[in-house]
Amino acid sequence: MKLLVIGSGMMGSAAAYDMARSPHVESVTLADSDLRRARDVAVRVNLITGEKKVRPTAIEASNEKAASKLMRGHDAALSAVPYFLNLGLAKAAVEARCHFADLGGNNTVVRQELALSKKAEKRGVAIAPDCGLSPGMASILGGELVRRLGGRADALKLDVGGLPERPMPPFHYQLVFSVEGLINEYVEPARILRKGKLTTIEALTEPEDFHMNGFSPLVAFHTSGGTSTLPETFEGKVGECFEKTLRYPGHYDLLCELKE
Repeated sequence: MKLLVIGSGMMGSAAAYDMARSPHVESVTLADSDLRRARDVAVRVNLITGEKKVRPTAIEASNEKAASKLMRGHDAALSAVPYFLNLGLAKAAVEARCHFADLGGNNTVVRQELALSKKAEKRGVAIAPDCGLSPGMASILGGELVRRLGGRADALKLDVGGLPERPMPPFHYQLVFSVEGLINEYVEPARILRKGKLTTIEALTEPEDFHMNGFSPLVAFHTSGGTSTLPETFEGKVGECFEKTLRYPGHYDLLCELKE
């Protein structure tokens, strides 16, 4: 396979590494608006893997035509850039007949991408938004659990947190993906199931204490985007369905102050 990763930040560089170490992958193109950064990452990944599969190139992810041109000749592409660029990249992928996935996170953008399904199917292209940690791995595992229980459950509750081992003030947090995506989680409404019906709830609401061995006390609260399409999939079949984000209390308190 010939794969393309758009964005060479922390997520994109990790994805390029994971792809490059697979024997099924022939090459990985790592594209970024900052060619120097893409080159540095490509050199580092090739050194670690002992291969020369990763090659850097420059791209403006907001340029749909340029993205489509780059996608041609690749079997699939992954968007590791901020969520607001994903719809244009998904459209570019359909035109280029290149399978496409992204890290998602924004409810509106994801549903706009899903609306491309008929055109994508006609062109033989798969579009898979929301393929990060959460939404992504957490929602896939949660959905599979419900399916193994026969497709029905009283509740599906997901608690997810990307936490630093040693939190430092004032934010008690370590940013591992785009700041735009993080802010989106905190300000957009969350889609959940309550009494089996789809509804929305404000982010940063319904906080509760969360305790887990090996961690300091945490706080869990609603954020946007984490449930992906789980509420639509299980509406009428699952009583409650929601995802709460885990953070250290100092981080949550600061967010509430900023919101006010």
